[in-house]
Amino acid sequence: MVSSTDIAQRIVAAILAQRLAPGTRLGEQNLSMLFDCSRTLVREALVRLAARGIVTVSSRRGWYVVQPSHAEAREAFEARRVIETGLIRRNGHVDKAALKRLRQHIRQEQAALKGDDVGQRSYLLGDFHVCLAECLGNQLLAETLRDFTARTTLIAMLYQSTHDAVQSCAEHVRIVEALERGDVAAAERLMEDHIGQVQAALRLSTPNDPLADLRDALAPVRAARAPESPSSPDHETYLGALL
Repeated sequence: MVSSTDIAQRIVAAILAQRLAPGTRLGEQNLSMLFDCSRTLVREALVRLAARGIVTVSSRRGWYVVQPSHAEAREAFEARRVIETGLIRRNGHVDKAALKRLRQHIRQEQAALKGDDVGQRSYLLGDFHVCLAECLGNQLLAETLRDFTARTTLIAMLYQSTHDAVQSCAEHVRIVEALERGDVAAAERLMEDHIGQVQAALRLSTPNDPLADLRDALAPVRAARAPESPSSPDHETYLGALL
């Protein structure tokens, strides 16, 4: 029998795998059919996810996956930066069992990069940060990081991140290597840089011209023709000039 916790976990996992995009509608009836459960359980899961900032609800649209604003994107990355660097600073000395688990996770990431399952690759790259928090001995912050990682995954999809998956995995490798050496300061600095690189890859800049996209779309399509003399007038009307 599925529980509301199971439903919530499946939704978060789907976001981490980039299988649920920002703004996706989550109909209670459809979810109850998919999970073969009551709408009450579905609603309970969605309410929990709303409290965690993963989904939201409106009177017109119903439940849907959040679409973070520019300001919310910056806040989410800042929260991750504070949590993850702080965790390393305070609990950076990991035991052999934790290092073995982290190295195994890295191997899974590297294997996923060689395959064609983008969802698995995305999930593992995001889950590394949750795994690291667990290995550093803080389950509560690991759960918090799972939510923040899901939100930053949505942000990456929404704002077309250019951060390369291979680069991300390589940065994870260097963090684990620093922890293995016992160089906590280096691991903290590498994590700071890693999160900064992911954030910097987002296309968050707002165009100066609010009509730029429409202006480009409505520019006239010119057919190929013989060159005209410099003095020859061009009688074609450019719609963009009127906007």
